[in-house]
Amino acid sequence: MEKRLNSNHLKIIAIIAMTIDHVADLFYPSFPAQPFPIILHIIGRLTAPIMWFFIAEGYHYTHNIKKYLLRLGIFAIVSHFAYCFAFGMKFVPFETDIFNQTSVMYPLFIAVLVLWLQDTEFKYKILKHILIFVLVWSAFPADWSCIAVLAILGIYRNRGDLKKQTIIMMLWVLLYAAVSFFFVNKIYGIVELFVILVYPFMKQYNGQRGKAKWLKWFFYIYYPAHLVVIGIIRIAMYGDVSILF
Repeated sequence: MEKRLNSNHLKIIAIIAMTIDHVADLFYPSFPAQPFPIILHIIGRLTAPIMWFFIAEGYHYTHNIKKYLLRLGIFAIVSHFAYCFAFGMKFVPFETDIFNQTSVMYPLFIAVLVLWLQDTEFKYKILKHILIFVLVWSAFPADWSCIAVLAILGIYRNRGDLKKQTIIMMLWVLLYAAVSFFFVNKIYGIVELFVILVYPFMKQYNGQRGKAKWLKWFFYIYYPAHLVVIGIIRIAMYGDVSILF
């Protein structure tokens, strides 16, 4: 069967699913155990694994790792403020909680940094291992926590084998789902497992980028921009209050 989806197609699927997921947070705050918002959040589970896959691909194909890291780092900083504004959280982390203190863009940045460090020769290898350990754990307070970093590492190390990539991803997601189930929200923990729905979409990936090169910057701009819009609507609907758990 001919594979019909290029990277642009899959990224558009990701941002549509992400928008649906965040709109569900807006109109059904605190992740209620109701069928319709749960369905919307299940659709939203397509986003993270597509992002993880293409971050790993981006690291493989980039011609300038420093520019790639700089772009992701700036993106993570901008997205932190947009994320906090969208969902009514403090801009300074840990004032209210330890979970969901910044956006998933921080773990994406950290994942690329860790991949680069792993592929870089260090005079003292123990120093490299300590640095990688600290960086991975620094993503703990972010959306998708350290799991996003570890899933990207697994996806990258198994390039070319979608089944292995999916298995390693799901093992990390299972751990995240278990922690979420017992310590955050039981429904949320179960919903996380639906990231497996991405597999048939990824099976259709043809390895091509797509002709619309301008979409690269659209994807970078859309994430913080749509969060700002959600934040404005949140304040209009509820006042300046948190709409997450």
